[in-house]
Amino acid sequence: MKKSGPAPDRNLVWSVPVTVAQLPESGLRQRVEADSAQREAIAAAVGVTAVLQAVADFDLMPVADGRVDVRGRVKARVEQACVVTLDPVENEIDETVDVTFAPPSRIAASPKPAQADEGEEADIPDPPEPIVNGVIDLGKLATEFLVLGIDPYPRKPGVTFTPPETPEDPDEHPFAALRALKAGPGGSQGGGAKKPKGK
Repeated sequence: MKKSGPAPDRNLVWSVPVTVAQLPESGLRQRVEADSAQREAIAAAVGVTAVLQAVADFDLMPVADGRVDVRGRVKARVEQACVVTLDPVENEIDETVDVTFAPPSRIAASPKPAQADEGEEADIPDPPEPIVNGVIDLGKLATEFLVLGIDPYPRKPGVTFTPPETPEDPDEHPFAALRALKAGPGGSQGGGAKKPKGK
């Protein structure tokens, strides 16, 4: 009798959970594709007019210390409103995925950046993503990379977009308020949303 997998997370717009303990030693290749209801929910969540297609192919490979390497590709087609004419515009998304997952106990709290010979901070790899309750949710991962591929300023072919002039006073710039929010009461900037590894 075939064992049923974990139930999808109802808090996610696109949930395809995979139990790490059930992964074969040779790895698992899996394709996930959002249905019409999921695409509608994704569109509403990410702020586009429509998600016409969303599909992802993943290779999951167990490695040492309970870690799992997840590599693959997320492809989607979204409809957005042109920032100039407001006419509908279709854009293709094609994002490469290369992320390592690990049990929370195996993830370092905050690795210290190494120092290069010149005294500058050297590049350090992103810490692994946590395996939550023994599960990696491929739908959630695909959604995160789909969001990365969305064009923030979609334009119809041939339409020119002229950005507004930057105010002379930096404090009047629209992003000044965003910086103030990030700085918080203490005045020092906090960390923003981390971009998933693979970009």
